[in-house]
Amino acid sequence: MLQRTIGTVDVSAIGLGGMPMSIEGRPDESRSIATIHAALDAGVTLIDTADAYHLASHLEEVGHNESLIAKALASYGGDTSHVLVATKGGHLRPEPGPWAQNGDPAYLKEAAKASAKRLGVEAIGLYQYHRPDPKVPYADSVGALAELLDEGVIRMAGISNANPEQIRIAQDVLGGRLVSVQNQFSPAFRSSQAELELCAELGIAFLPWSPLGGISRASSLGGHFDRFQEVAARHGVSPQRVCLAWELALAPVVVPIPGASRPESIRDSAQAPDLELTADEVAELSAL
Repeated sequence: MLQRTIGTVDVSAIGLGGMPMSIEGRPDESRSIATIHAALDAGVTLIDTADAYHLASHLEEVGHNESLIAKALASYGGDTSHVLVATKGGHLRPEPGPWAQNGDPAYLKEAAKASAKRLGVEAIGLYQYHRPDPKVPYADSVGALAELLDEGVIRMAGISNANPEQIRIAQDVLGGRLVSVQNQFSPAFRSSQAELELCAELGIAFLPWSPLGGISRASSLGGHFDRFQEVAARHGVSPQRVCLAWELALAPVVVPIPGASRPESIRDSAQAPDLELTADEVAELSAL
């Protein structure tokens, strides 16, 4: 599979988002593990998770997805030493409805250590500040990541749901060690275009979450299905595969992380890097 780079690590150009396997409507554990194994079989070497991927209000489940991924990796029959697991901290699901934030540096440091323990690693491959906390200065929160790097608790640091100003702040606080930005981006959600372009300028990996439009809208690509279907018909592939190939064509720093809860879904997504869209097709889809 086509490779892209996060920091100093080469990863597959398509990652696997673990959230659908742990929140509401999640499949049983055996299917989730089969999905992760299918991703590994397909050459996926980037798996994204977070300690907040669990059922709302079930605080005893904090880290559910991290533990699930650790179990899947441990039970996989092949070599997983090259797999980069990226997790996040600073987002909470204390109750149904809107998620909460906690950007307190002390909290983030303890959350990272708890994540490392659940993942069964001495140091987390990539740890990302999940979402800005309006109650805490952004530089203070990111400062916790700098300390985690210095202490060896994490190997690489990233941020999520950040705007251009926050990207620059993080890069400054981390002393140039910011390696990734994970923002929502899809045909139906283009407001992170500026962040994508800034990441391309700075050479920082841009990881679109919900790259197909979200759990409930992936089948329709957020209402843009027809246009992507037209391109897909020309190539004899799924519209979803076209969507991921289009995002990959936008910049060499883009690494989409589609969520999946079925082996079939991630197998299709993993073939997106092999789909070569023409310049006209990329322009046509970008003009939506």
